[in-house]
Formats: sequence, C-alpha cells, structure tokens
Amino acid sequence: MGVIDERISGLVELGQQLRVDAIRASARAGSGHPTSSMSAADLMAGLLAGHLHYDFEHPHRAGNDRLVFSKGHASPLLYAMYRAVGAIDDDHLMTYRRLGSDLEGHPTPRLPWVDVATGSLGQGLPVGVGMALGARLGGSPARVWVLCGDGELAEGSMWEAFAAAADLGLGNLCVIVDVNRLGQTGPTRYEWDTAAYAARIGAFGWHTVEIDGHDPAEIDRAYAAAEAEDTPTAILARTKKGKGVAAAEDKEGLHGKPLPEPEKAVVELGGVRSARVRVSPPRSTEPRQRGQAMPLVLPSFPIGTMAATRDGFGKALEAVGEAEPDVVVLDGEVADSTRTAGFAKAFPNRFVECYIAEQQLVGAAVGLQTQGWVPYAATFAAFLTRAHDFLRMAAISGSDLRIVGSHAGVSIGRDGPSQMGLEDIAMMRALWRSVVLYPCDANQAAHLTATMADLPGISYLRTTREETPVIYREDELFPVGGSKTLLASEHDRLAIVAAGITVSESLQAAEQLMQDGVPVRVIDAYSVKPLDAAAMRQAAADTGRILTVEDHRPVGGLGDAVLDAVAGKVPDVRFAKLAVHGMPGSAGPTEQLAAAGIDADAIVLAAQRLIA
Repeated sequence: MGVIDERISGLVELGQQLRVDAIRASARAGSGHPTSSMSAADLMAGLLAGHLHYDFEHPHRAGNDRLVFSKGHASPLLYAMYRAVGAIDDDHLMTYRRLGSDLEGHPTPRLPWVDVATGSLGQGLPVGVGMALGARLGGSPARVWVLCGDGELAEGSMWEAFAAAADLGLGNLCVIVDVNRLGQTGPTRYEWDTAAYAARIGAFGWHTVEIDGHDPAEIDRAYAAAEAEDTPTAILARTKKGKGVAAAEDKEGLHGKPLPEPEKAVVELGGVRSARVRVSPPRSTEPRQRGQAMPLVLPSFPIGTMAATRDGFGKALEAVGEAEPDVVVLDGEVADSTRTAGFAKAFPNRFVECYIAEQQLVGAAVGLQTQGWVPYAATFAAFLTRAHDFLRMAAISGSDLRIVGSHAGVSIGRDGPSQMGLEDIAMMRALWRSVVLYPCDANQAAHLTATMADLPGISYLRTTREETPVIYREDELFPVGGSKTLLASEHDRLAIVAAGITVSESLQAAEQLMQDGVPVRVIDAYSVKPLDAAAMRQAAADTGRILTVEDHRPVGGLGDAVLDAVAGKVPDVRFAKLAVHGMPGSAGPTEQLAAAGIDADAIVLAAQRLIA
C-alpha cells in the first residue's frame, strides 16, 4: 500500500508541476489558455507516467504510441509535458508564443513529437481514427490517445469519428474527454453531465468510462481498462477549469487569458518543480513490414476513342496499388462513381469506406499518412467543400495527401447544381503547398494519378464524369508544372488556355476559327498549380491575346491562375475569361456547356470579340 500511495502522491505532484508550468509559460507570453490546461493536467500526468509508450529521443520510431491534443489551445499543458520528460528545458518553455519559437499557440509538427497541427476543434479524433487504423494495418501494437474538450463534442466531425472508429473496431484508440463544464463564452451543452455524453458515445458502440478527472487512482484504472478493451474507449473525466487556483477554478471569463496574478497562483500550487518523468518505451520497435513493390504498368486508352478521365484515374489507381503496397484508398460512399471500386475489389484490406462523412474521410487520410501510408481520398468535387477546414489544417500539418474530386463542373449534366463542383479549383489552389491537376483525357489522368503517389503536400486531381476524346499517346509524359501546346503557329492571333473538358471544346473552336482564317494557339494547362507560367507568358507575348476557358466559377480558377502569371509581366496583353457565371439547372452535358458559355461555339464568339 505504501508503494501505491507513493505513486499516487507522485502523480499529484506531477499534475501540479504541469499546471504551474502552463501558468508560467502563458504569463511570460502574455497570452494562452492556462485554465484549459489546468483542468486536464491530472489526466495527462497519469497518461505520461503510466500508460504512454513513447521514445522521445526517437519520435518517429515504429511502435510509438500517438498522443493528439485535439484541444490544441491547451498547448501550454503539452509543452509542460515535454519539459517534464526532458524533451525541452525551462528556457525553451519560456519562449512559448514568441516570434521564431516552435512552441506555437496551437501545436504544429514544427515540433518532432507533434504529428498533426491542432486547434481547429473537432479534428483530433477523426485524425486519431486514421492513426489507429494505420497502426493496425501495419501490425503495430501502438495505441492512439486523443485529448479533447467537452465543448468540441458539439462538432459534427466528432460524431463522424465516433461512428467510424466503432465500425472499424479500433480497440487501440482512446479518447479522453476533459469535461470541465466551461467553454469560451459560458457553460457547455451538458456541463458536468458525463452520463449524457456516455449515453450518446456508447450508442455508437464505444466502451465508456466516467471518472473524476482529478483522482489519480480513477484515472489510472480508466487507462488500464482502455488498454484491455477490444473496442474504442471514451474516458469522460469530470474536471474543473483552472483547477487548483481559487481565483480561477470553475470561473467564467478566464478562457484564453493568462491568470491575473500568476506568481500568486504558482505559490498556491506549491511552487515551481523540476521533476523528470521516465516514459515507458514502445511496446515494439520493429519497423512495419511492407509488401513487395511491383513494376508500374499503367492502363492505356487508344487515341481517338472516348473515355472519361475518372475511368483513367480508376484504372491507374489499381495499377498504382499493385506497384506500391503502401497505397491506401478512402471512399466517401461513391466508389462506383469516382471509380475507386476497382481498387476496393483488388485490395480490400487497403480500402477504407468512410461512408458519407467527408470530414472523417480527410481526417483519416491525414492520420494514415502519419503512419507512413500513401492515402488517396476520393469523393465528388462538390462535397470536398465540407472538408475544407480539414484540408486547411492538413496543409498546416505538412501532410502528404492525394485528394480526388470527381463529377466536376456543369458538364455532369442533369443532376443539377448541388452536385457540381464549381469552386473546387479555387479552394484547392488556396491551400499552402498544394498541387492542382486537371486532366483532359484518360491517358493523361492515368499518368497524373501515378505521379501523385510521390508528390509532397496536398495534391488534387479533378476528374470529369463525361467521356472526352483521347488525344494523348499512352507514353506521353505530363510533369507537374507543365502544359501541352496542342496547336501553334507563327501567325497565331490568340492563345486559348483550357483544362479538362474545355480542352476538346477549345480544339473544336480552333478548327472553326482556322476555317475562318484565324489561326489560334491551344494550350492544355493540365497543371493548374503550379502553372506553366513560362508557356503562358510566351503565348501572351507571341499573340497579344489570352482567352481562358474553364468549367468552374470565374473566381480563383484557371483564368485567375493564368492572369496572375501574365498580368504585369507581358505588356499590352488583352485578356478574357470564359467560366460558369450563372446558376446552372438540370440539363444534358452538351446543353450545360452551351448554357454556361464555355462550349466550342462560345469560345469562337469570345475569340472573335477579343481579336476585333
């Protein structure tokens, strides 16, 4: 009993140390969230000292557990934990939130122990699902621990994650909910009613445990129970915001602020400590056994035939999956439409059905890539807008993702505007370190699909529902940042820049213009970002006129990319954009292109106006 008492006493002291350091760091920075850190300090003390298996000297070692601070605003607590294990020293801790410091206001992978950026609430658990799945796919005994706040349980993405984790049977996943009752502006929905949370989460098939989040013995038993379960576990811990400081404990109005009298608070908590915690080593350090790589043999489509770029993507994805055993495909319950169904049939163990939950789709992909997997996530381009915040945070995390949006543009036809991705190029171009690819034929789509496997950052492939003419040979190369000039002469009076489905329309328009004695250049800008700026400037210099054509809204798409490359860099250039300005209805694909003013006839008229 004496040994147990001593251990509990040590956990209490560690919790106090973490609180003190969170207060000190926030006070030095003049900002931060110490009260949100203080509520979870005992929870993290128990995890750090007894249940986390991690090698801080080798953070990328196989078998390391993963800890995700979904409540990323509690970063002072996380950094206090790093000091407690000796990963950082006190001077480093005191750089919190200062210019140039890697101890940012919300955690990012600038720190080697942080796998993903957090701070946009509701994302840690969806990402944790991907991490836990990735560990299981690789045969790793590692566990994934996610700390979240009760306030973020209002986010729909959390419930997508609860459903997915139970469906996948992720017994290696545990979410620790810091139920401290208070959000930013007042009480949370259920305050301290942990039973209300347990009923809802339990209904999804999770094992739930309700505890006093300031009782080290209860915390320890809850973690042990989670480790023994073969289903995901939610620990619902009743805590107090600002715990341990009378002026802050369970008080409203202190969220996101340093304590008013930090020195007094530190004294009240027993002063500064410098205890060091020995964290348990990984359960296994064996690297994941990869499958055997095979030569890549891409599908081919004969020139002159008709094929949809989504078909080129789907066939190529199967080939990439055969060649690269780390490729995993995630679907938003539209595999037959996006053409990922072939991969699912060929490699069922590496296919993840996320159902109609696009936030979980992207979140799982982010988690999987932290485990060394190569994820492709596919759904309709229009539905990716739901997951844009996950993509934004993935960019901050430096994640390597391959996102595929099918059924782009008005050319999908009769389904109407709710199914038409018309903003996706702008959305994806705006992401940091992103690549946007828009193939016009099936062979090009196949090559770009394979190229994405090795691209860093977030790459986006935009595919088309309708069949388009195959114009490229199967052995044609399509480097990222390149373009293809399909028609050109010394006498060109205009350059038409297109991508995707408008390439074939532009070629038809060029033929009509040629018959009228107007030679034009046609450029396939399949790499929208990075754009082949040199080719655009050369075309502008040679012809003096640029006409862009895209099945997308006029803002942020291909036209704006070309304008950015040319404007102010080539003098005396006339520029016009054809894009989807109005609100489409239901009609056939050919009718849609005509109604939007982006078909061959519209291109001819726009070209004639531009050269007049």
